[in-house]
Amino acid sequence: MSTGLVAPCKRSATAREIGGVKCRPLPISVTPVPDELLSGWLSRLAASNHCEVADLLNHIGIGGKHAAALDHDINMLAADRISVAARIDPAFVLSMTFAAMQEAEMRLTAQVPFQTCPNCADGGLELRHWRRAWAFDCQMCGDRLLPKADKQKGAVVSEKLVNRARNGARVLERVAMSGSARELRRAMRAVTFAMGLNALRGDPFFALQSPRSNIRLFCLAAVVSAQSRPLVKAALCSMDIDVYSRVALLRAYDKEPRLLATVDQIAQRMRLRVGGSATSSHI
Repeated sequence: MSTGLVAPCKRSATAREIGGVKCRPLPISVTPVPDELLSGWLSRLAASNHCEVADLLNHIGIGGKHAAALDHDINMLAADRISVAARIDPAFVLSMTFAAMQEAEMRLTAQVPFQTCPNCADGGLELRHWRRAWAFDCQMCGDRLLPKADKQKGAVVSEKLVNRARNGARVLERVAMSGSARELRRAMRAVTFAMGLNALRGDPFFALQSPRSNIRLFCLAAVVSAQSRPLVKAALCSMDIDVYSRVALLRAYDKEPRLLATVDQIAQRMRLRVGGSATSSHI
């Protein structure tokens, strides 16, 4: 796969003063790949010019910041300096960052890399959508994304679980793009319940970025399950519930006691119905 390592000089190769700093173009420019993340591109740019990223940023005049921090927080001054050094348009620089996002999208976007595409990550390439909690398949090659820590092609998991998780990822993307606080709460409630069933604690947003593939898959599958009659499904779980599941249920609805009460009422009606059917069958 071509990563466009060396690009022709399309912008002026002369030095420019920006914000009191004289910015000089680098000897070698690197073409950004569509959807590439700024920090990954800066690493490729530094490698092509035989220097470290920190030295590159110092040369540009924005030393003191980690490249990863620029993915989420970059100003126009820094973008202009990078554009002069790399001889690309400032708009390209900004397009490689995470611009202002709605809360749902922001919380579902990882600050650090948690998954990658083994086929496309050669040469230090890192794409923006790999940071999204809803990203499931690589948009460049179509293969399933795997945890960063997984050096192989991924552990053997149920194909049914993978398909349900993929559907859950699509639901999560729709929730993120809609900006609906209600839909986000419903999705995270399902994730919290899934975490409880696995005896996990912590932030459900982080669970969706888990380095353990089975945890992430289970949580994504729970998201799609919660879209259809979630209270009835929770009630079905609570009918023959163990301690871990009961705790999971309480955590999932801890801020919504009325919903938890509804789940219990549905479960009670189901028990009565099942009990009545069992009695009739013995008559």
